Amino acid sequence: MNWLNTTILLLTTVLAVYWEASFNGLRHFLGAQVDLLPALVVYASLYGSLATLSMVALGGGLLFDSLSLNPLGISVLPLFLCGLGIHTSRELILRDQTFAQVVLGFAASLATPILVLLLLLTTRHEPLFGWGTLWQITVMSIGGAIATPVFFEVFGFLNRMFSHTTPGQSSFRPDREIRRGRM
Repeated sequence: MNWLNTTILLLTTVLAVYWEASFNGLRHFLGAQVDLLPALVVYASLYGSLATLSMVALGGGLLFDSLSLNPLGISVLPLFLCGLGIHTSRELILRDQTFAQVVLGFAASLATPILVLLLLLTTRHEPLFGWGTLWQITVMSIGGAIATPVFFEVFGFLNRMFSHTTPGQSSFRPDREIRRGRM
């Protein structure tokens, strides 16, 4: 992943947090807000370096916490742990398969709010917890599962648009001798 891809990914992280905080139509319709940060963390952990993953988790988590009622920094560790778990085994994951992307997006979108909830409970905060929490986690997980392949397609398109491809090998060798005539 080059600097342009990393910059686009970080810009998308900022825009995703802004969209979550500004547009409430989906939140009012479903009763829960779809969290796009775990889907971005899945993409960063599969295609980026550990530094890129850290920047997405740290920047996205801090921005998300600053615009929500969460204590500042509580979302950073769950986002990073989900991304690190995927990053360590990314050679074994079929990253180009849509089914694998959906499963990873679902798992990360399920694990992140549960880890945030556990951190809130262990730090003596009193989050609102009840049957509505189960609905919100379900909506967030399904929304993350749907958003992950969309991000993969968008970033794949942007990568094809802004990066150059290396030319393929030619069958012609310049040091080859061509014999003409009768033998």
